[in-house]
Amino acid sequence: MIGRFLVPTVADLIFLVLLVAWATGSLAPRLLDDAGIGWHIRDGQQILQTHAVPHSDPFSVSTSGKAWYAWEWLYDILAASLHAYFGLNGLVFLTAAIIAATFALTLSGTLADGAKLPVSVVLVVLAIAASSIHFFARPHVLSWLFSLIWFRVLDSYESGTRGKAWIWWLPLLTLIWVNVHGGFLAGFVLLALYLAAGTIGYLVSRSQQQKRAISARLKRLGLVTALSIAATLANPYGYRLHVHIYRYLSDRFLMNHIEEFQSPNFHGMPQKCFAVLLLFTIAAMASARGKPRASHLLVVIFAVCSALYASRNLPVSSILLTLVIAPLLSQEISEVSTSARVSPWLHRALGRYESFASRMTRVEMQSCRHLWPIVGLLLGLWVAAQGGYLGSRQIMNAHFRESRFPVHAVNAVAASEVAEPIFAPDYWGGYLIYRLYPRVRVLVDDRHDLYGDEFFKNYLMIILVQPEWKRELDDTHVNRVLVPSESSLANIMKLSPQWKIVYADDTAVLFTKQN
Repeated sequence: MIGRFLVPTVADLIFLVLLVAWATGSLAPRLLDDAGIGWHIRDGQQILQTHAVPHSDPFSVSTSGKAWYAWEWLYDILAASLHAYFGLNGLVFLTAAIIAATFALTLSGTLADGAKLPVSVVLVVLAIAASSIHFFARPHVLSWLFSLIWFRVLDSYESGTRGKAWIWWLPLLTLIWVNVHGGFLAGFVLLALYLAAGTIGYLVSRSQQQKRAISARLKRLGLVTALSIAATLANPYGYRLHVHIYRYLSDRFLMNHIEEFQSPNFHGMPQKCFAVLLLFTIAAMASARGKPRASHLLVVIFAVCSALYASRNLPVSSILLTLVIAPLLSQEISEVSTSARVSPWLHRALGRYESFASRMTRVEMQSCRHLWPIVGLLLGLWVAAQGGYLGSRQIMNAHFRESRFPVHAVNAVAASEVAEPIFAPDYWGGYLIYRLYPRVRVLVDDRHDLYGDEFFKNYLMIILVQPEWKRELDDTHVNRVLVPSESSLANIMKLSPQWKIVYADDTAVLFTKQN
């Protein structure tokens, strides 16, 4: 009995491997490659100091006094609190723990729905690889976990494998989700898909008893949906947040120019892994002996379309596809292994596989769990509290990478007494806010919904060195410019007598305007 308690499950191992890999060593700084975490920390600090959620932007000179929807304020408070106690190590550790928990629960979810362990492990590994494109310390990782929970609750409710009480937790989860990340919209898409699937089932059913059961389930789900919609209004901005999100997502210029909203480029490894996962999905759906549930078919269509539409959707889509097709693919392999129509050698090979897979799945499901993940979490928090040290060895050292961010250039700015704003690329803005606010403010950062398309048209004119770039830069009335050392803007500014280099290294060049 003690041995069963001490031996980790495969889900435990996935959790521990992801936690250790992304919270320690060389991978940890990569979680900070999206500098937006910088303004999340500073916003959280302001909320804790003022006890009020901001309604106007404090960080940029371009938008001073302009309405700002800090819709991730609850995450910002968490980020600021962790930063106060553990520094950047705490934020990286939290992100690694959320990612690890999401994919460990994905594996457990597939097994609970009837998948075999080998199939689930292969698909979960592909999902992890596909999702790694967005492994960043940002609140979107919480949306991955919420989407997983949402699907499991809805799917279990529809199949009748869980008590009806679980469904009533969704409005409460919505209350948290809407104040953590804008990805709460994915939850309502899933609700709509299951309502549509239930409606289809009601219309095609010929049994009055079955119709009554489906009708009762739909009424309950409809009420949950209404309560969840009402819960989204419990945010600092009320219905205005919904209007703002709609305007942001319907802005074609921003959607076409923000990288994460663009379709995935399948030359990258994460995208290739998603392509393999997509091939498994096609094979599972095409070879299914019985008809897939309408809800599963709708979820697959949604997952595939959303992933192909925008690369930011790859993680949630990969998780949903894994949850749907792992049980289906496992069932197909089991049926083929017992079919008399396959060749003898394939029959023997599949029989051995089925015996092994069934045994491993049974051991996984019966094993005692969670001891080692809990130990890993407690040990990680203790190490983070010690400044990243385990004894005399530092195993956590989360930092912004010098090869990606202007670390030394910002050190030079911080050492000077100049408090003028700085023009820098939007993807550096969060880092500058983290390092220099409140003494120095930025001209732009990655809060694209705040600045709007007209501002970014002018911004891109400068960054891309288009014909009117000099006039647009002069119109900003900014006397300091910080840009990547190998950028076109840096090269052309070096030739201009109007600008003087005050600092330069392999990453960044800092210019000041000559009077």
